[in-house]
Amino acid sequence: MKKVKREDEGVHLRRKISLLPAVSLIIGTVVGSGIFITPKGVLMNSGSAGVSLLVWALCGILSMFGALCFAELGTSFTKSGGQYTYLRETLGPLPAFLRLWVTFLFTRWVPFETRVIVKCQSHTRAVSRPASASYVSLAFARYLVEPFFTPCAAPSVLIKLVSIVAVTLVVAVNCWSVTLASRTQVTLAFTKMFALVLVVVPGVMMLVKGKTQVLLDGFEFDSVTLDKLPLAFYNGLFAYGGWTQLNTVREEIINPNRNIPLAIILSMVTVMVFYLLVNVAYYTVMTPAELLMSDAVAMTFANRVFPGLAIIIPVLVALSCYGTLNGTFFGSPRTLFVGAREGHWPSIFSMIHIRRHTPLAALLLQYPVVVLMLIDGEIYQLLTYSSFAGWFFIALTTLGMLIHRYRFPQHPRPFKVPIVIALIFTAVCFFIVGLSMYSDPWNTGKSCALTLTGVPVYYLIVRSFRLPKRLKSIFDCCSMHLQILLEVVQQEIQTY
Repeated sequence: MKKVKREDEGVHLRRKISLLPAVSLIIGTVVGSGIFITPKGVLMNSGSAGVSLLVWALCGILSMFGALCFAELGTSFTKSGGQYTYLRETLGPLPAFLRLWVTFLFTRWVPFETRVIVKCQSHTRAVSRPASASYVSLAFARYLVEPFFTPCAAPSVLIKLVSIVAVTLVVAVNCWSVTLASRTQVTLAFTKMFALVLVVVPGVMMLVKGKTQVLLDGFEFDSVTLDKLPLAFYNGLFAYGGWTQLNTVREEIINPNRNIPLAIILSMVTVMVFYLLVNVAYYTVMTPAELLMSDAVAMTFANRVFPGLAIIIPVLVALSCYGTLNGTFFGSPRTLFVGAREGHWPSIFSMIHIRRHTPLAALLLQYPVVVLMLIDGEIYQLLTYSSFAGWFFIALTTLGMLIHRYRFPQHPRPFKVPIVIALIFTAVCFFIVGLSMYSDPWNTGKSCALTLTGVPVYYLIVRSFRLPKRLKSIFDCCSMHLQILLEVVQQEIQTY
């Protein structure tokens, strides 16, 4: 009994994430603004409405394959950290450190591209905005603020201020309580699903009324070209991205051997079904030509179906972006936390708040980086890099899973994905990486160079332990003083 008591009182990440928050974390991260924007890119590169629906279905199946591979990894290895942990266990410390290095250098960079329509005095201007993870907060602010300034553009300063407030609130919630952050994610996930239902229900009503001509005549394979079809899949897979987040909080999941596979299957099936129904709804209200002419598909849909309530859609999209932001801050800092705990990062970032049991230092490290990106605003040049790096490390992770299976067949695997599924998904990942290198060799070359800058850091500092003892003592001293400072602030708050 005494031993159990000491374990309960120890400072470590607690298991507070049940099945519903786990499902909400995946749905809340996957369903961002992509489904409201990328249907145009899928249709443009697939050639017809019917083929685009097939692309959406296949992208959902491929994403499910990848998520099932991560379900096996999440039940095979007991540590948090996601890809960093799996690469370290399967391919060795160097690939794992490079994943950690990329996470640090380009905090929250995610592939994203949208077009924002700015209308002022009958003038329409399309502004291309490929963006970073800081963009998620910018997208939240833009969708929240711009309806109040229509038909003119909202002030960029106001958008940045709202973005900073949003990021600050998300960081504060995640620093304060794991339970509060997970409940926030559950609430926002239901908000996302409500937004999708608002699109799906009118579409189903149109189908019941017999408006199926576009779908019946949409399977025109003559317009499909092999050079554009991979780009259609690329757009579709982006909208499904985010299913890796649950694995980063593995140590905080209740009954992970049951809840990780179950949460992944439930969430990905739900997302795939809703994505297909949303696209069907688009085609019942708009023709393919009208959809291609729209730079904001969801807004065009809302203006036709809910002419008096069209402002609801941008608000719901804003909340959807906010849910993605919360889910990203909930999961990503755990990668730096685990890296610090394993000796690949300064030990200060493995610090856990003594009472709140949150990875406080790792969360606070990323906050100023994101705020600086928001203030700068010119953070859009690494779209190709982030896409390439993301798929490259996912491919390495699933390849490592296959190698680990071969080398250690007796290793406990409570959930085991069929080998055919793992092989198909790994091959698709490497194909996407090759497609990125072929379509944009300059930026992918820069991405490789930036990733490889972590190699000398690893060999000169991490592996050979050439970090000066004085510098290490400074890190440890800073960790101790930061802990004391946090305790003093906590006591002052409670006194106040």
